[in-house]
Amino acid sequence: MATFSINSYTFSFNLQIFIFLFLAAKPISSFAQQALDNNPSFSPHISLFGDARVEDGGSHVRLTRPHAPSSGLLLLEKPFKFADERNVGRPTSFAAEFSFSLSPGNGDGLAFVLIPNGFQTRFQDQGYFGLFGENRFLGIEFDTKKDDKVGDLNANHVGIDVGSLESVKVSNLSSLNLVLNNGEILKSWVDYDSSSKLLQVRLSKLNDKRPFTPILAYRIDLFEMWGNEDVFVGIISTTNEESSQSSSNVYSWRFRVRDVSSWMHSLPADPRGYVDKDSQEFRAERSKFCALTILAGLIFATGCGALLAFVMLFMWAIMVNRHTVFPVECQAGPDDFRYEKVNVIVEKDDQGDKD
Repeated sequence: MATFSINSYTFSFNLQIFIFLFLAAKPISSFAQQALDNNPSFSPHISLFGDARVEDGGSHVRLTRPHAPSSGLLLLEKPFKFADERNVGRPTSFAAEFSFSLSPGNGDGLAFVLIPNGFQTRFQDQGYFGLFGENRFLGIEFDTKKDDKVGDLNANHVGIDVGSLESVKVSNLSSLNLVLNNGEILKSWVDYDSSSKLLQVRLSKLNDKRPFTPILAYRIDLFEMWGNEDVFVGIISTTNEESSQSSSNVYSWRFRVRDVSSWMHSLPADPRGYVDKDSQEFRAERSKFCALTILAGLIFATGCGALLAFVMLFMWAIMVNRHTVFPVECQAGPDDFRYEKVNVIVEKDDQGDKD
């Protein structure tokens, strides 16, 4: 009886400690996630996996710790589709914009990835970018290691990976005066246009303007690759060399799709009542741009009309003044001069002629 009491007490005590630790740890994680959701630099509803942690009250996300091996993943919780039964004729386009930094060291770098469902549960055991062994993915790798498979002898490059870690296209960054792993914050844009099937990648320093010319452009039909399947979007970083002291951080990330109807994973009862925040911002910006364009056009048209009216009035005034006849005054003033022609008639003297 005593033994049962002691075991019950021990079990109860351990259970209380577990509950206390669970409740004590949950608010910290919850507050960190809430801080990230409240940061306008990040898209809402982002999940963190692996070693990814929210730092400085949500100002940025540290993907990997400075001790290898380490791997971290940022993943949008809501997938999208490149097309579905309702929208087969209009495949989806997307645009991603994010800023990041890689500290000096022997890390693998960072990659923007399109991955299938379930990848988040196995990426930590798959080495390089967590993609080793995957056969269906799209990756934009910002690589700090040499890629001899594509003949790239520079460890400072950007590559496009399609279902393989062997890049289909590579761009060296040394000629652009950009270094991936010097700790400087860089900004990248990844855009895919479904009509032209063109994938473009741009990269610049944080405070520079968006480059007009992409560093990489590659034609690929992502609708053919994914079809009607759910596609997840993420940013991943790994460090596998034990001697590495590098770490990676993400400071902003916004992801948008062009057609809302083609990517909604689960429709509500009334689709008209559903409004996605990102799409709403996109439509608001487009509406604002259209309104400003219309207003500028009206102002320009009004100015042109006023100028035309002024020119017409000026020409009319000139024509009227040219044909106006001013009357001659009847009486001349004291200062007026008048010239008259006087006809002088000389009569002959008849008498003189007689003499």
